[in-house]
Formats: sequence, C-alpha cells, structure tokens
Amino acid sequence: MNASPPILVAASDLAAAKAQWLAYLAVERRMSPKTVEAYDRDVTSFLRFLTGHFGEPPGLDDIASLAPRDVRAFLAARRADGLKPRSLMRALAATRAFARFLERQGHGASAALSAVRGPKLPQSLPKPLAPEAARKVASADTRMGEAREPWILARDAAVLALCYGAGLRISEALGLTRKDAPVSGRDSLTVIGKGNKMRSVPVIAPVARAVEDYLKILPFPGGPDDPLFVGARGGPLSPRIIQYAMQHLRGALGLPDSATPHALRHSFATHLLGRGGDLRSIQELLGHASLSTTQIYTKVDATELMRVYQSAHPRARG
Repeated sequence: MNASPPILVAASDLAAAKAQWLAYLAVERRMSPKTVEAYDRDVTSFLRFLTGHFGEPPGLDDIASLAPRDVRAFLAARRADGLKPRSLMRALAATRAFARFLERQGHGASAALSAVRGPKLPQSLPKPLAPEAARKVASADTRMGEAREPWILARDAAVLALCYGAGLRISEALGLTRKDAPVSGRDSLTVIGKGNKMRSVPVIAPVARAVEDYLKILPFPGGPDDPLFVGARGGPLSPRIIQYAMQHLRGALGLPDSATPHALRHSFATHLLGRGGDLRSIQELLGHASLSTTQIYTKVDATELMRVYQSAHPRARG
C-alpha cells in the first residue's frame, strides 16, 4: 500500500527559500536545533494557513504581496485554535524573521507583516522575595552543615549575594574575572551587561565580605583574567549550578518556584524602591536601556503596599 504524498504548504520556490533560511539560522546564526525547530514549526503553520487561505500553496510572490488583512486572518485563525497571546506573538515574530530573510535575498519586502500589530501580552509583574528571605538565600550560613565543600557553599553564596546586593544578572556575575573582585577596600564593580553596555555598580560591605570569604578558601590559583567564579574542577562555572543551588534553597526555606536567581535582581530593585530609591538611579544600577523597563517595579511596590494595607489596616476588612 502506497503512502499518501505529503501535503504541500509552499510552492517549490518558497519551500527552497525556507530550507535555505533554516540552514542560515543553524549555521550562520548558530541557533540551537530546538530553536530552529520552533522557527520552522511556526513558519510552517503560517504557510499552511496561507495554503487554505489562498486555495493553493503560496510562492515567493504571494509572501511579497500579502495584505494586512491576510496576516490578521492568520492571527484570528490561530487564536480560534486556542493559541495564547505569547504563542501568537512568537509565531508572528518567526514569520517576520523569515520575511526579512526573503527581503535580504532579493525576493521583495512584505510590509504587511510589519504593519500588523501583534496581540497585547498580559504584563507579568516580577516576583521579588521578602527582604528576610533574600538575605537568607544570599548567606553562606543558611547552607552550613551540608555535605558540600565549604568553598563551594561560599562560592554559591557570593554569586547570589551579587545578584541581590548589587542587582547583577547571573551572566554578569559569572562574567567577572579575578581582577574585578570587589576586595581590598574596593566599593564598586564594573559590569558588562546586555549589548556589551558597561556600567559601574556600588558594592555594599556584606557583598564584598561574601566574595572575600569565597576567595580566601578557593582551592584553585588563578591570574587576574581568570574567571572569578569557578566550577568544582576549576573551570568556568555554569549558571545551571547556581540555579540548582537556588532550587535547594527554595526547598530548605519553603520559598515558591518564582524564587530564582533572577528574582534576587528583582528583589534588589523592589527593595531599593521601597526604601526611597529613585527610578533613574535604579535604572542605572540595573543597566536598563529604557526607564520604562524600570518602571514596572513601581507596580510591584504598589502591589506590596496594598497587600500590607489589606492585612494590617483596621478598616481594610470592613
């Protein structure tokens, strides 16, 4: 019995261009196989829709001549299939990326994909830890007694102290070298953040002590340009190790799943704001390119104020 032929979702010219694009993502952009697979899946879904929409598999000319109503019809169809706004936005982003590739290859521009606005995503507020919980997470004493080498416990505590006490991302903390260490009276760090943007971050005494305590018992010698934080064998430290440490701390302290290393950075910003820090300064400390990114913490702080009010004010329950 012969297998039925595969259903075509694109004419031969468009199918060939799509294969070329996927190879470009994998080879030149060095995207992971899973990411390339996700892009492929989203664009195939779009082309399958166009096949039904136009009554035949689309070609290169069809992509270039798309109208905004065609793109809106696709989004409406996927929404009717039960796709959530975030998945719809991802599908639209993948399709736009494919269209930009086609334009660079000289196959014409598809203005419709850029003209149609994506679905509005629900804004999820950062979930900071309570101050006491954040302090415990960033303290080596919390894990004292574990069957781990003391220098490893000190290392994990120092990384988490930098996330909470200085607002660093994990990647920024693990990108520090020995010469960057805030020791010997140094009270600031130079951090290279997203987009290779450099910023100076003040370091408070408890954070500096955590780093010094770690370096005092670190068993691996190193030069000034070697990583400040190393793995069990002296090589670069994987972010996953710090995530495992945080997972263990969540269980020990009874914290929710939202208590991640990045939540410590949220806690840094939220707690500063709650103590009177101004948004512009917090923006600089976090390395946000836009003040609007930092403004989300005002909503977090307002939410916490309302929670305290509802639980403590005598008239709040009446």
